[in-house]
Amino acid sequence: MNYDKLLSSKATALKPSGIRRFFDIAASMEGVISLGVGEPDFATPWVVRQCAISTLENKRTSYTSNPGLLTLRQEISKYIEKTTGNTYCPEEEIIVTVGGSEAIDLAIRSIIEPGDEVLIVEPCFVSYAPIVELTGGKAVPIETKEEDNFKLTADALQEKITDRTKLLVFPFPNNPTGAIMTREDMEPIVEVLKKTNIAVISDEIYAELTYGTKHCSISSLEGMRERTILINGFSKSYAMTGWRLGYVCAPAEITKQMLKIHQYAIMCSPTVSQYAAIEALRSCDNEVKKMCNEYNMRRQLVVSSFRKMGLSCFEPQGAFYVFPSIKSTGLSSEEFCERLLMEKHVAVVPGDAFGESGEGFIRVSYAYSVKHLTEALSRIDDFLKTL
Repeated sequence: MNYDKLLSSKATALKPSGIRRFFDIAASMEGVISLGVGEPDFATPWVVRQCAISTLENKRTSYTSNPGLLTLRQEISKYIEKTTGNTYCPEEEIIVTVGGSEAIDLAIRSIIEPGDEVLIVEPCFVSYAPIVELTGGKAVPIETKEEDNFKLTADALQEKITDRTKLLVFPFPNNPTGAIMTREDMEPIVEVLKKTNIAVISDEIYAELTYGTKHCSISSLEGMRERTILINGFSKSYAMTGWRLGYVCAPAEITKQMLKIHQYAIMCSPTVSQYAAIEALRSCDNEVKKMCNEYNMRRQLVVSSFRKMGLSCFEPQGAFYVFPSIKSTGLSSEEFCERLLMEKHVAVVPGDAFGESGEGFIRVSYAYSVKHLTEALSRIDDFLKTL
């Protein structure tokens, strides 16, 4: 069998995730402390788990409609209206997906054709560019900088727009930097976009996890609802990563095309997870606040610890990551992470896994217990002293 002729050239050209390699190594070692996984250490709230148990006991295990349970879509619509001021029709403008990742995939595939350009704000979540490449599009990174608090600027956006630009990926609150964009930050961006026919994927999976400044969706700014594909989900805010449930809200002209791809690729999202998500939206606001408060305490601990170690560390305003600079060590991001793992058994993620502009940084998740964080930070401090 000649697999070189069999396999897709686009698939074989894709680079494996820069995150996974380190954790494959860490998994084979004894005594490793990981600060790399973007997953809450909290249990899913009990009322949500209880709802799932009840769903199974009542034998609600068949397929739902393709876009998801109407009741869930209605609850999502209420939540989005409460948080953004926008109203989305549950029957036509909301699709329940298998995590936010499927929503991203559907959005890109429903818009991008070979040769189209997609502007991607970097550093960022690892999946955007590979999906663009699989569709035959061209991923065009827009670098954000620490001196700009890792925010997108209107000048940087304008510089990258061409007559082939079709889509902007706007990932705030940001993974890996923890940066946010306020309404005032976004207004100049919106003025640039209004002069174009460019759509926006607004990945807002960390919308509930901000510290001191409430999240503002770009879809809420004047003229942006019609061009925004808003993506969110239950993984981060509700500690429901394994439930694999996200959603997309967008104009019906866009969701109509996304739904066709979803029908053929997925059929529908997990039924039990959908019933559980209804309960999460109805009764877990206080649970989310408690988790957010705990993350905030951990955030302050981690930022202050890195600064005491002598590393420059941007103070994140959202998500649950810090992105300290390791440029002063003279090591590349990969070298730093490899040596830290081998010498001190601590796993973190090299910044260049999130785009070239992440070189010189590492991503550290604080979605771990204080005891876990304290031991890992002590080992990192010891490692820095040996350099």
